[in-house]
Amino acid sequence: MTAFTTNLPSNYQLPGMQAWLFFGLVEAIKVITMNVSNTMSKMTRLGMKHVSAMTGLVASWVSTAAYAVNDLPGGPAVRQLNLPPAVTKIAADQHWLHWFMMAICLAIFVAVFGVMFYSIWKHRKSKGHKPANFHESTAVEIAWTVVPFVIVIAMALPATKVLVAQKDTTSADLTIKTTGMQWKWGYDYIKGEGEGIGFVSTLDTAHRLMSDNGGPKKGEVVDNYLLKVDNPMVVPVDKKVRIITTANDVIHAFAVPAFGIKQDAIPGFVRDTWFRAEKVGDYYGQCQELCGKEHAYMPIHVKVVSAADYTAWVAVKAKEAAAKADDPSKVWTLADLKVRGEKVYAANCVACHQATGKGAGPIKALDGSAIVVDADHAKQIMILLNGAAAGAMPSWKTLSDTDLAAVATYTKNNWSNQTGQIVQPSEVLALRK
Repeated sequence: MTAFTTNLPSNYQLPGMQAWLFFGLVEAIKVITMNVSNTMSKMTRLGMKHVSAMTGLVASWVSTAAYAVNDLPGGPAVRQLNLPPAVTKIAADQHWLHWFMMAICLAIFVAVFGVMFYSIWKHRKSKGHKPANFHESTAVEIAWTVVPFVIVIAMALPATKVLVAQKDTTSADLTIKTTGMQWKWGYDYIKGEGEGIGFVSTLDTAHRLMSDNGGPKKGEVVDNYLLKVDNPMVVPVDKKVRIITTANDVIHAFAVPAFGIKQDAIPGFVRDTWFRAEKVGDYYGQCQELCGKEHAYMPIHVKVVSAADYTAWVAVKAKEAAAKADDPSKVWTLADLKVRGEKVYAANCVACHQATGKGAGPIKALDGSAIVVDADHAKQIMILLNGAAAGAMPSWKTLSDTDLAAVATYTKNNWSNQTGQIVQPSEVLALRK
C-alpha cells in the first residue's frame, strides 16, 4: 500500500483557515494510511495464527451455546429482560418505581427531542425562516424552572416512601444474622422461632467439581448451576424476617433479587434489611460484592416454607444441634473420629483443598503438610479456630469442638498423612478464646 500524496498545482492557494484545515486533513490521512499499512503487514505476517485463534473462539462460543438450560423458578430465567418476579411487597414497589421512572424519562425524551427536531425541520433556513432575536423570556425561565421541579417532586415522593419502608426493620417475627466469609455464608437464628440454630451454607460440592471440570457436560441440563448449596436458609411464609449482615474477612453483599433486597456485609460493622415472602418456594441470589477469586462460588438459597413445615424444620435442627453438642471431655477412637471428620471435610473443606488434599493455586495442600502432620496439635487447631493467610483460610469457630477435632484427625490420617495421631475435642476446647 502506498502513502497518500497530494497533487495540487504549484500556484494553487487556499485562504488561511481553509488551508490550515485542508493540509491538516491531508496529514491526518497520511498517518491513518501508514497505520493501516502497518496493521495489514502485521496481519499478513501473523496470518493463519490469528485466523486459527478466532476459529477456536467461535467454536468455543458455539459449543457453549449448545448447553440446554431452562428457567429457574426463584432464580434467573432464559433470555430474561425484565426484573425477576417479585414475591415481596417491597420488590413489587421497586418494580413499579422502575417502570414509573422509565415512563417519565421516556416522556421527557420524546418531548424534548420531538420539539427540537420539529423546530429544526420546520424552521430551516431553506424555507426562508429567519432566526428569532431576543435576549430573555421571563415566561420561559419560569417554565423551565417550575416544570423540572414538579417532575423531581413527583419522582421523589414515591421513591422516598419505598426507601423508608425497605429500611424499616422493626417488629420482625424472625431475626437472622448473616455472616459473609470467603466463600460461604453463615446463618445464625438469633430471635424468634428457631432461636439458637446456626449453620454454614456452602456451594454444593458436586457443582464445584462440575465447574472445575469446565462446567456441565454437553447435553446435561443443570438449571441451578452454581446456585445449589448444602444448607439453605429456611424461613416461614408471610413472616417479617430481619437480616443482620456482617462479615469476618472482606466486604460481601447479601442479595436476593426476588425479595428486592441487597445489603453489604462489612467486617466490623452491622447492617440490616428485611423481607416478607408472600409465596412458598425456593429463591436464589449471589454475593454481589467482589470478594476474591471464589466470588462466583458464593450462592444464596432461601427456602420459604409454610408455618407448619418451618416448625418441623426447627425441630429437626434442634435435634441435630443436640446430637452435635457432644461432651468435649469424651475420648474418641481414631476410627470414629475419621468417619465423622470425613463428613465435616466434605461439607466444609473439599471445595478449596480438594478431595485429594492437594489444594489448588494459592490454596495450600494438606497432603504432606508439615503443620498437619506435626505432633504439636495446637498449630493446626489454632488455624482452624482463627483462620490464616489474611482470611484466605476462614475461621471455623462456628463448628463444634468435636467436629474440629474430627476434621483435624481425618487430615492427619488420610492420603499420605498416616500419622496415627488423634486430636481429642478437649484439645480444641482448651485453645478456644
